[in-house]
Amino acid sequence: MSDVRDFIDDHRDDLLADLDQWLRIPGISAQPDRHDDVRRSAEWFAEAARRTGFPTVDILDDGAWLPAVFAEWRSADADAPTVLVYGHHDVQPVDPLELWHTDPFDPTLDGDVLRARGASDDKGQLLFHLLGLRAHLAATGRSTPAVHLKLIIEGEEESGSPYFEQLLERHRDRLGCDVVVVTDTGMLAADVPSVVTGMRGLAAATVSFHGPDLDLHSGSFGGAVPNPATAIARLVAALHDEQGRVQVPGFYDDVLELSDDERALFARVPSDDAEFLKVAQSRALHGEAGYSTLERLGARPTAEVNGIGGGYQGAGHKTIVPSDAFVKVSFRLVADQDPAKITKGFEQFVSEHTPEGIVSDVHWEGAGVRPCLVPIDTLAYRVLSDAISAAFDGAPVLPTREGGSGPEAALQQAVDAPLVFLGVGLPDDQIHAPNEKVSVPMLFKGAEAAAHLWSGFAAVGAEGLRAR
Repeated sequence: MSDVRDFIDDHRDDLLADLDQWLRIPGISAQPDRHDDVRRSAEWFAEAARRTGFPTVDILDDGAWLPAVFAEWRSADADAPTVLVYGHHDVQPVDPLELWHTDPFDPTLDGDVLRARGASDDKGQLLFHLLGLRAHLAATGRSTPAVHLKLIIEGEEESGSPYFEQLLERHRDRLGCDVVVVTDTGMLAADVPSVVTGMRGLAAATVSFHGPDLDLHSGSFGGAVPNPATAIARLVAALHDEQGRVQVPGFYDDVLELSDDERALFARVPSDDAEFLKVAQSRALHGEAGYSTLERLGARPTAEVNGIGGGYQGAGHKTIVPSDAFVKVSFRLVADQDPAKITKGFEQFVSEHTPEGIVSDVHWEGAGVRPCLVPIDTLAYRVLSDAISAAFDGAPVLPTREGGSGPEAALQQAVDAPLVFLGVGLPDDQIHAPNEKVSVPMLFKGAEAAAHLWSGFAAVGAEGLRAR
């Protein structure tokens, strides 16, 4: 343990120097005019992997998707287990730019805080793996990793990974592994080491209501023809009951409920609702009755209105019955829920809440993302927990769940292997928001955990890691 930490302490500047370079590349996958920068970002990481020692590094740029990076470094131990690390190198847009305190692509180090777009999500978390691997080799005296190590670093995660399943299918033979390590998550607090054990799935839709074929004078026609804006408001009002439960038919049918033991673990997690509200810049808590804030965020499904509109939006007043109205809705899904079933249920809900004289249309943003759950009684999870604990001087590691969504379930299904999460982001890192930051000490904790992880996985072997 001391050898690993000493190496990381001696090479802290290496990580910071690399991160300073990489963060300057504005690889925003959602913006077509930045796609050349996404390609530059992939090329930068590919070269960094080569410098670390990976003998095989390829940029996967098949034309259908933005460039991803694949790297492989086989262990000298032929029977070593194979580990696949997943992350992403693209970043979110920076708007609104005026709310940034510094240039989002000019990394600024202030004490232990490094601020730039991508610092936490996900470039910093990927680079701690390269430092951790170097520390693992130095501490063990090995010339190759203790495991067969592979990296798949995506370039479109911040755009919803629209072609990632296609990439997985096309390169399935290269991605085979005994366990997947996802590095795109966080911890509860800097002094509370934790492990994400689940990511929620996602389904998102836009509902459009069309009433009269043109805007009508509200004095001449109001009260005599259906108003699509009123109808869309009623649909939204019916989405939840007074207990905060979603009213979509069949919504909770397949939800994997929390066991008493799992709820007891959630209750052990230090949680301060007042601090949560401060970070959220909200004035009240809200959600499904009977569950704590942490349970609502990671273990319960939700429905949220992301936007609503229709009719006149300009200054002053325009007395009309509008022709059209819309609402954008997203559903976060938990273990065992199927996006396809939620899609059918919501379309039934919309149909039931579309009044006569209104034409409704539901447009879905793709096929949705499946939820992912990590069992906490597997060897893979226990080895990961031990590695993180070692980086935090033996402190106990608490399981938690991430409220967001990603392509983890698709990746796990493609390689048919267990999956665990190693992430060191903090709740106040402001990912996806102005002034994104990362805690530099947390990056070094991540590097230390990764260095221990490869030796731990090697010790239990492929059969142990795959045991369910």
